[in-house]
Amino acid sequence: MTEPALVLVTGATGYVGGRLVPRLLAEGYRVRVLVRTPAKLAVVPWRDDVEVVEGDLTSVEDTIAAAQGVHTFYYLVHSMGSGRDFEATERRTAELVVEATAAAGVRRVVYMGGLHPEGVELSTHMRSRAAVGQILLDGPVPAVVYQAGVVIGSGSASFEMIRHLTENLPLMPAPSWVTNRIEPIAVRDVLHYLVAAPTVPDDVNRAFDLGSREVLTYAALMYGYAREAGLAHRKIYALPVPAPRLAGWWVALMTPIPHAMAVPLVQSLQHDAVTSERDVDDYVPLPEGGLTDYRSAVRYALGRIEDGAVETSWTGATSGTASEPLPSDPEWAGRTVYVDDRSRETDVPPERVWEVIEGIGGKNGWYSLPAAWVVRGVADTLLGGVGHNRGRRNASRLVVGDVVDWWRVEHLDRGRQLRLRAEMRVPGGAWLELTAEPSDTGGTVYRQRAIYLPRGLAGKLYWWAIWPFHGLIFPSMAKNIIARAASGPVR
Repeated sequence: MTEPALVLVTGATGYVGGRLVPRLLAEGYRVRVLVRTPAKLAVVPWRDDVEVVEGDLTSVEDTIAAAQGVHTFYYLVHSMGSGRDFEATERRTAELVVEATAAAGVRRVVYMGGLHPEGVELSTHMRSRAAVGQILLDGPVPAVVYQAGVVIGSGSASFEMIRHLTENLPLMPAPSWVTNRIEPIAVRDVLHYLVAAPTVPDDVNRAFDLGSREVLTYAALMYGYAREAGLAHRKIYALPVPAPRLAGWWVALMTPIPHAMAVPLVQSLQHDAVTSERDVDDYVPLPEGGLTDYRSAVRYALGRIEDGAVETSWTGATSGTASEPLPSDPEWAGRTVYVDDRSRETDVPPERVWEVIEGIGGKNGWYSLPAAWVVRGVADTLLGGVGHNRGRRNASRLVVGDVVDWWRVEHLDRGRQLRLRAEMRVPGGAWLELTAEPSDTGGTVYRQRAIYLPRGLAGKLYWWAIWPFHGLIFPSMAKNIIARAASGPVR
């Protein structure tokens, strides 16, 4: 029986690499990863299914050692955002990879570059990507260099820029590049092509353009995101100046993307990014069902479509697909989530604390500033919402789907955890999660989390407008729930 081919993934802690590894495992490949800091993989679910080698790509000795016995070498690292000399760093590293893969007898190198037009002056970032691809193609080991434009998926820097600009700016004066033509591609389709790369014939050594076959303007990408995210129509006005460096500062200010990454990212948008050939179809079949259109890709990224993938983690009210955040993604990846998280430890046994939790709302109230809850309920009624007076079906026992004032029971792990979903009028989604866990001393660790997913700028302004009240309501709520549990049974 033939042993499955061994592939080496570099950049496994990055956006594409972290999503590629489980796909390769699912296809039956043996996977080795080369990382400088193995501890970064501690939270990923596939950690125990791969061989982890500690090393640095800038060391030819480390890279040769990691590449021993490898069929396909995935080179998925870049130095954008690492400083002014990232172009020189990328060139040197690519040259070392060429030397190391040849010395180790690797059969195939795979690289992800950027989609760009020919015959124009490219930005530093795009010029560097193109140079790295050419260095690999000029080496003795056959290379497949994929060139993709805007990758759509939560955690992709390009997509996060679309997400946060669209959500934060309902009215947007923008540089002229918002009218440039863009051919996006869903991250799930990028992964499809990457997984297929080892099967490309050994004598193929060339670049391939990747895209969705759907060409839009950058402004249209933001309009489409707004529609899928349930935001009001955005108004985008293209100014007659490109202003790449100023726009980079503007993106860094209006989004959580770091400035060192935002500037080269914006500079790379100064030209159209459209495929000029579709030769990849001669070597790799299209994904089952065809390529993903842009609006569907956004729905995947927002968790509106499930595809059965398991390599992601729940980071909000989302479903978990390859387009959503991974534990190893940077902190700025994914939807904006605001959390008020509080915990208290008490000698009261968990069953008594749980009794108070399950009896919350209705006649028992919310254990903090009753007048504030009433005022919020009246305001919700005036806004056409459900208000505060729905009460609850049973005073002491809940089931999933029950109404609790303006909340509804979304999850119930009786004796341990209750999660309520808000049905009040708010510009976003809101949850209240109450948990009672046994402590090491025989008492209880009570945890209380208010989770809010804002919708657009209005949602973020709403959170910060009520934030001072959270400082009054939630601490006293936690304190009073513990005190009520200590005072005896809830009647």
